[in-house]
Amino acid sequence: MLRLALAQFRPTKGAWAETLADAGRVLREAAALPAPPDVVVFPESALSGYFLEGGVRDVARTAPALFDELAAVHRDAGLAPVDVVIGFYETWRNRLHNSALYATLGGPEAGIRHVHRKVFLPTYGVFDEERFVEAGREVRAFDTRWGRAAMLVCEDAWHSLLPTIAALDGAQVIFVVSATPARGLTPGGDGGARPANLERWERLATGAAAEHGCFVAVAQLVGFEGGKGFVGGSLVAGPDGELLARADVFEPALLPVELDLGAITRARADAPFLADLEIKLPHLLESLGPDRRTGDFTEVERPQRRPEAPRPGIIHAARRDPLAMDPALARRWLVEFIRDEVGRRRGFGKVVLGLSGGVDSAVVAYLAAEALGRENVIAVRMPYRTSSPESLTHAALVIDALGLDHRTVDITGPVDAVVAAVGSGSPARKGNVMARTRMIVLFDLSAELAALPLGTGNKTERLMGYFTWHADDSPPVNPIGDLFKTQVWALARHLGVPGVIVEKPASADLIHGQTDEGDFGVKYATADLVLHWLLSGYTPEEVALLGFPAREIELVRKRLDGTHWKRRLPTVAMVSQTAIGEYYLRPVDY
Repeated sequence: MLRLALAQFRPTKGAWAETLADAGRVLREAAALPAPPDVVVFPESALSGYFLEGGVRDVARTAPALFDELAAVHRDAGLAPVDVVIGFYETWRNRLHNSALYATLGGPEAGIRHVHRKVFLPTYGVFDEERFVEAGREVRAFDTRWGRAAMLVCEDAWHSLLPTIAALDGAQVIFVVSATPARGLTPGGDGGARPANLERWERLATGAAAEHGCFVAVAQLVGFEGGKGFVGGSLVAGPDGELLARADVFEPALLPVELDLGAITRARADAPFLADLEIKLPHLLESLGPDRRTGDFTEVERPQRRPEAPRPGIIHAARRDPLAMDPALARRWLVEFIRDEVGRRRGFGKVVLGLSGGVDSAVVAYLAAEALGRENVIAVRMPYRTSSPESLTHAALVIDALGLDHRTVDITGPVDAVVAAVGSGSPARKGNVMARTRMIVLFDLSAELAALPLGTGNKTERLMGYFTWHADDSPPVNPIGDLFKTQVWALARHLGVPGVIVEKPASADLIHGQTDEGDFGVKYATADLVLHWLLSGYTPEEVALLGFPAREIELVRKRLDGTHWKRRLPTVAMVSQTAIGEYYLRPVDY
């Protein structure tokens, strides 16, 4: 019987010594279990955090150096011998890699057993690994004190060939160290409120285990880095394809699992897929001969290119609501985000936010109060003389419902003074002065109260450019900036925001009678869906197939395409090879 303990681990990003000490506490916790594990499995980049960009070189270690540090922690704790699997950024032969180490700590057999260097480096979506580390070239199984193992790092496991190679090389257990940013608020997921991509991980692990008749153990990172959430969901799959154990999400955990290695023999006897592959593999490899690899079409007439037709997949996808979400999952996700970004990452105990009386700021207030405690949320009402009285009244409903500390700062005087000094007569310009004045108030109170400002802008506003540059977008942390307006409304109902706030027409309240939808010329329900399809890569012509009027599609597209500048930092003339944000790259939370 092989005893594992999967350490679902939260590093302190870039703080090597502090995180190493935390890993030592996990080893002590594992040793104190009723049945101490033979192997403790940590996630990818466990001692540094994952999204380091140019900071990789600051934390990279050689495998022997990492072993010495782990061995010292183990020795100082006086623990019995134990094997450890851990992901780290490695320096090897003067090159940087994203690697996994298998080592024995303590006892006469202490030492490094194997190092696997990540083969598949993602460069899509939020990933840009290939810019900062180099790819490994091989996958090998290796011998341990208890049997034969192999290791993969995150995306390696998404390519079915690599688990196959590991199994063909004799691996009884494939250890996968992973740092998987969560994606997907889709409702109806298996196992309760869990991000959609964790279901894909379960399918991958159970599928690979069943196909090869082995165990697959996946250790996941937990915590937030620059808004990207690692939510855990570590798991172990057995050789029959069953899910043996699964950790909860959003929290660090130590998941003990006992593996009966004899089950591998029984599974392979019942389903000899691996043996069949060993026999057929030499013949299958012949089909990757030179003429196949080069794409030699000399014996086949090349087909004539035809004009591309609109993709029919969009019609099929549109039969469900692509913006439907699990509000319970969204709530927990965003509450944990606030706790991590405000407290753990930035060291603030309090937050301050502008409470306008609208649904966006109300939702943020509810989330912040749940995350930090109502006593640590300061709500600020900032009316101008033309503001609707309802705005103050509705903000008061939220303050009273949550029991928040609050202040009211009338911005009429400073706004009128700026308008008089500059001579602004345009309503739009005056609205910009009002928005920037509110941010001056918010950030000044932040300094007085040692409270981090929270943003309250939703995704629709951000994509449509419906905000004042360096004003509404200024707060450093924004929980709802990736939720469309219709999703904010759905979350508000789930949170119990007063109905009068949720149901009233959305308005920036800069001019009497103004509404967001009136300014857009299109309703939020339409704008959100059109934005979704455009961001998903569909053309305006394809979106029109769903029944949206061409005029409304064009209104949304023009706003989206014409406001990219508002979503970026200032453009700086790059004259060196150390330009900030181009060559000198450090993540915001590093």
